[in-house]
Amino acid sequence: METASCSILYTLGFSRNTLNSTINNNHCLPPKSNICSIPSFSSTFPRNFNSHGKNLQFNDFTAFSSSSSSQNHNPSQELAVLLEVDGVLMDAYQAGNRQAFNLAFQKLGLDCANWTEPVYLDLVRRSASNEEKMLVLYFNRIGWPTSLPTSEKDSFVRSVLREKKNALEELVLKSLPLQPGVEEFIDDACNKGIPVVILTSYSKDGDKIARSIVEKLGDERLTKIKVVGNEEVEKSLYGQLVFGKGVSSSLDEQLAKEERKSALAEKQRIAEEVASMLKVSVNIDTTSSESLEKIVVALRAGAEIAEVPVCNCVLIAGSKSGLAAAEQIGMPCVVLRSSFTSRAEFPTANAIMDGFGGADLTISKLCQKRWS
Repeated sequence: METASCSILYTLGFSRNTLNSTINNNHCLPPKSNICSIPSFSSTFPRNFNSHGKNLQFNDFTAFSSSSSSQNHNPSQELAVLLEVDGVLMDAYQAGNRQAFNLAFQKLGLDCANWTEPVYLDLVRRSASNEEKMLVLYFNRIGWPTSLPTSEKDSFVRSVLREKKNALEELVLKSLPLQPGVEEFIDDACNKGIPVVILTSYSKDGDKIARSIVEKLGDERLTKIKVVGNEEVEKSLYGQLVFGKGVSSSLDEQLAKEERKSALAEKQRIAEEVASMLKVSVNIDTTSSESLEKIVVALRAGAEIAEVPVCNCVLIAGSKSGLAAAEQIGMPCVVLRSSFTSRAEFPTANAIMDGFGGADLTISKLCQKRWS
């Protein structure tokens, strides 16, 4: 994992006033309050610690006793919790998405199309969760509607995805429950004065549906937490830097971006030359790198809004992409398994847990453990 500084400020061309007003929120300097402090020494769990009877792992995870906490008080270390929506607040991967696709098929009169659980999971695996590819794979297998011209396959796929999104919104609002224990987890954090930030900006099903899921937490709970969606990310200091609004990045950062663009353009050029010889068409997929950058910006914005240094935030993730982004900026990450990731491996996660509460993830465990 990159041992990054907890601040981006040293590499950016900020004015002295901007630096003074933001450094306490982004760098590992003593914060305003000391709520869940972490001591400077601890006993260490063995790497890849596994609990008995639960699928629970700790990687480079250290703990401390309550007596050492009072004796080794370090006010520069504070905790904030950042929560993803997909697979964390709600496990909509399997039940929600699969049901939504089947409802979309019914709405469009596709009586022959029905995704059982094994079919859905197979399509997810084969397409790497790309829903357009899932539909193409499926209809290539069972046959496309006979009345559909070949030239209209793309528009047909888009219409299915549009109906699926509408169906998922209704399911989220009416029937899909939040993850067991997540409300108590958030309440416990709030009662201990630990900032809780929910990240909706890079949710798989979009900011709007993600916010509908967040609203299930209830009005009272929502007054105690922060929600970081697309608008909040764009208005954040780091978001303004990345999106080029209001803050100028340093020359080094601009050059690094231009180098990445040039490298991708060169890859595309070479691919096109090879394709022309083979008489096929190709396109370099830059989605993964662009998606990762979007998540990194959201995590930075979450830390900024929580007013806690990146290195003292803990991301509770339900996806590999969230874990990868957290690793890139040096943010500890606990992965919560869902139906979609039940068999996935997360070797770089600081901990892997099955759910909230009891023997799984609790605020007390986050307060009693840290990563070296």
